[in-house]
Amino acid sequence: MLSKSAARAFFLGGTALCAVAFLGLTVDTFARIPAQTHQGEITDAVRRGKDLWDRSNCMGCHTLLGEGAYYAPELTKVFERRGPVFIRAMLTDPEKMYPGQRRMWKYDFSERDKDDLIAFFQWIGKMDLNGFPPKPTLAQMATTTGLATTTDRPQIFNQLCVACHSLGGQGGQVGPALDGVGNRKTPAEIAAWLADPPAIKPGTQMPKLPLTVGQRQELTAFLSTLK
Repeated sequence: MLSKSAARAFFLGGTALCAVAFLGLTVDTFARIPAQTHQGEITDAVRRGKDLWDRSNCMGCHTLLGEGAYYAPELTKVFERRGPVFIRAMLTDPEKMYPGQRRMWKYDFSERDKDDLIAFFQWIGKMDLNGFPPKPTLAQMATTTGLATTTDRPQIFNQLCVACHSLGGQGGQVGPALDGVGNRKTPAEIAAWLADPPAIKPGTQMPKLPLTVGQRQELTAFLSTLK
């Protein structure tokens, strides 16, 4: 059994040792922040996007870095998950993307505002957050098309199309499933539809998306193989 003086020395020594360890770990953590957050990539557009995020009270519905409300989707990795085309379309008119399903307020964002928010989301998404948030499980798929996994698809398809359409039983339910679309539509018909859906079918729920010529060609080639 320790004497009073020995117990006091043990307590004070242990406290001092723990305090030194705590301070050392704190210093190390703060030293890692610039690299883990890619601080050098904070541009004026990123700063404006952050300010717009705050002024628009986006955290009143969304979470970012785990902070905010849980009414709407978590957006820390939204750039990686959905990409700039989807983000721009949602910022332009959420109702057109999900008619009758999304309650996101339609903000009067300018094109620069959208660019700034996209830049902000892109910077946030690059942060090293030690695995947070966990990536959603996208199970490997065996479909009649012969496509084994989601990595066989164009990136723009995984980011944009599956938000509304399904393939192989996985994806959104807003639009029709795309299994076998290559049998139902010719490449020319697919290309025309991707260019301007409302022009082909007035009243359709699918909006005219801001796809580049290259993206439309890539999607046309891919969708034509789904037979």
